[in-house]
Formats: sequence, structure tokens, C-alpha cells
Amino acid sequence: MKTDNPNNNLPTDNEKLALANIFVTSLKSNDWDTMRSILAADASWTLPGTSLLSGPANGAEAIIKRAQGLKHFGVNFDLKYILIGLTGFTLSLHNTASRGELILDEQVAIVFEVNGGKIVSMATYLSDVPGINAFFIAGI
Repeated sequence: MKTDNPNNNLPTDNEKLALANIFVTSLKSNDWDTMRSILAADASWTLPGTSLLSGPANGAEAIIKRAQGLKHFGVNFDLKYILIGLTGFTLSLHNTASRGELILDEQVAIVFEVNGGKIVSMATYLSDVPGINAFFIAGI
């Protein structure tokens, strides 16, 4: 009889929920040390498009730099839902910002994978990729 439970190493729902809340709170409050504490050193974050912030961000420091870039552009993060999965969670957000004539109004899903109590990967999905390409440009 097999006694190994393949789910033994999976994060609990409470762990995933806690990480989700810590991520959102640290992002909103510019608490980069707390955010860094929940990221694996080699974590990655992908963001679609061709904007200044698009592409892969590899490593905790690159992820912090991207989060700081979003804040620098004045993005407001409205959390809609935290969705729990088997190995991670997804944040459903409504992100808005304005700068001159430029308006950002995006529905966003960020899919997080968790391992060993840390966020190991993040992938962003957007409702309007051309919108971020136009908004996140040099010159601010």
C-alpha cells in the first residue's frame, strides 16, 4: 500500500491566502522589504506587451523594481478577488491610472505559483495590452 501523499508538499489554502494578502498590502504600502520576504530569490514575473515594464522580470530584486515602476507610474490597484488554486493563487485586479491625456484602465489577473512558503513565479494577464504599451512609456 502506498503511503506517500503527493499533496504533502503543497501549500495550504491558508498559506496561499496569506501570501496573496501580504503581496497586495506590501504593494499598496510600498513595503518592499515585506514583499521581498515572500519572494523566492529566483522568482520570475512575466508581463505581456512591449512597454517599459513588459517582458520577464527574473529574480526578487527585478520583481521589486517592476512593482516600484508600477507605483512610479501612479497605478492604483483595486483588488477584486483572490482565487485559490492547487499550487498557488490568482489576484483579480482592476488597475487604473492617468497621466495627461493617457488613461490606464485594465482588468488584470496575476497568476502566482507558490513553493516552500514563497512566491516562485508570477504571470500577468491583461484585458488591454495595447493600453499598457501606450501608458508605460518613457518621458515621465
